[in-house]
Amino acid sequence: MGLGTDPETPGHGTQLILRVLRVSLHLGFAALLLLGVVRYTLALPGTPGSPAWAPYAVYGAAALLAGVYLGGTAAEKRHALDAGRFDPVPYARAWLGVVVLLWAVLLLISADFVWLAFPLFFLQLHLLPRGWGLAAVVGTTVVLLLALGLHTAPGAWNAALVIGPSFGAAFAVVTALSYQALYREAEEQRRVAAALRAARSELAATQREAGVLSERTRLAREIHDTLAQGLSSIVLMSRAAERSLDAGDAAVARERLRVVEETASAALEQAREFVRSPGASASVTLPELLTALCEDTQRQAQAAGSDLQVRFGLSGDPRDLGPELVQDLLRASQASLANVLRHARARHAVLTLGFLEEELTLDVFDDGAGFDPSVPSPGAGLGLGLLRGRVEALGGSLVVESAPGEGTVVAIRVPERSGGANEMLVEGEEQP
Repeated sequence: MGLGTDPETPGHGTQLILRVLRVSLHLGFAALLLLGVVRYTLALPGTPGSPAWAPYAVYGAAALLAGVYLGGTAAEKRHALDAGRFDPVPYARAWLGVVVLLWAVLLLISADFVWLAFPLFFLQLHLLPRGWGLAAVVGTTVVLLLALGLHTAPGAWNAALVIGPSFGAAFAVVTALSYQALYREAEEQRRVAAALRAARSELAATQREAGVLSERTRLAREIHDTLAQGLSSIVLMSRAAERSLDAGDAAVARERLRVVEETASAALEQAREFVRSPGASASVTLPELLTALCEDTQRQAQAAGSDLQVRFGLSGDPRDLGPELVQDLLRASQASLANVLRHARARHAVLTLGFLEEELTLDVFDDGAGFDPSVPSPGAGLGLGLLRGRVEALGGSLVVESAPGEGTVVAIRVPERSGGANEMLVEGEEQP
C-alpha cells in the first residue's frame, strides 16, 4: 500500500524521484521502528518501575507492526507488477488504521517510538482524502504531544517538545503534497505518452494505407495505359487476321499477324521497362516518342482493317523534360489514341504537342463519331478517371469536347514543372 502503485510509464526523471521517495519512506519507517526497539531495550535496566509485561508488549507490538507494514507494502508491489494478483487498495485505510493503532500502543508504553509519527504523516496524507488526511495529521500530532507529556518528567517539559513535532508535521504535509503533485505529473506524462504512441501508430497505419493506395493507383494507370492498350490492339488485329484467313487472303492475314507480333513485343518491352523503372528512356525525346506512337497507331489501325490516318504535330521550341513528365505525357497520348482506335471510327486523328513559355499542351483531335460527354456510357469511366488522375497529379487539368457526329478533342495543359501555381485548362478527352 504505502504510497500507491507505480505509474506505468512516466518520464524517467519523475519516475526515479517517486521511487526514491517511496523507498526512503519504507526504509525510514523500518529504521525508526528498529531504533525505537533498540533504545527501549537499552533503557530497560534504568527503568526498574516498568511493568513486567511491558517488554513483551513492546516486542510483540513492534513485531506485529513490522509484519503488518511489510505485508501491506509487499501486497501493493505484487499488484503493481501483476494486476491479476490480489488488489490491496480497497483495504488501504483499514491497514493504515491498524498501523496507527499499533504505533499508539508502542507510544503509550515508551516515548522511544515517537519518531515513527513522521512516516505515518506521509501515509495518512497519501491514503486519505486531503481534508481527512490533514485532520489525521493534526490528530496524530496531538497524540504525539500527549505521549511526550506522559513520558516527560514534570520539570523537563519545554516549548521545544511542542515546536519540534509541530514543525515535523508541517514539513511532512508540504513534502506529501509535493509528492502528490509529482505523482499527478507522472500520471499525466504516462497518459500523454500513451496518446502519442497511439497517434504515432495510427499515423503510421494511415501512411501505409495511403502508400498502398497510391501505388495501387499508379499500377492501375500504368497497366491500363500500356499492357491493357497493347492487349486490346492485339485482340482487334487478331480478329482482323481471322477474317482475312476466312476470306482466303493469306498475305493480308500474315501481315496482320506480323503487326500482332510487333505489338506484343512492344507491350512486353513496356512491361519490362515498367518493372525496371517508372521513367521513360532519357535517350529519346518526347516528340520522337509521340511520332513513333502515331506511326504505331496507324499501323495497328490498318492491320485491323481501318483506314485511320494518324499525324503528329509540334508547336513551339522543344525542350528537355524530366523522365517522369515524359512518361506521363506519353501514357496520356497512348490512352487517348487507343480510345480513338477503339471507339471513334475516325478517318483522321491529329496528336499535337505544344511547348509554351511555362507549360505544355497535348491535344488529340479525331473526326470520328463523337459522343455526348455528359451521358455516361457502359464501361466508360475507368480510362477517363485514370487519365484525369494522371494529369491532375502533374498539376494540370483535363476537359472533353465532343458531340455525336462531330468528332472529339482531348486537350491537356500541364505546367512544365509539376506542382506549379499555373492555371491549367484541359479541353477534352475521348471516351475511354
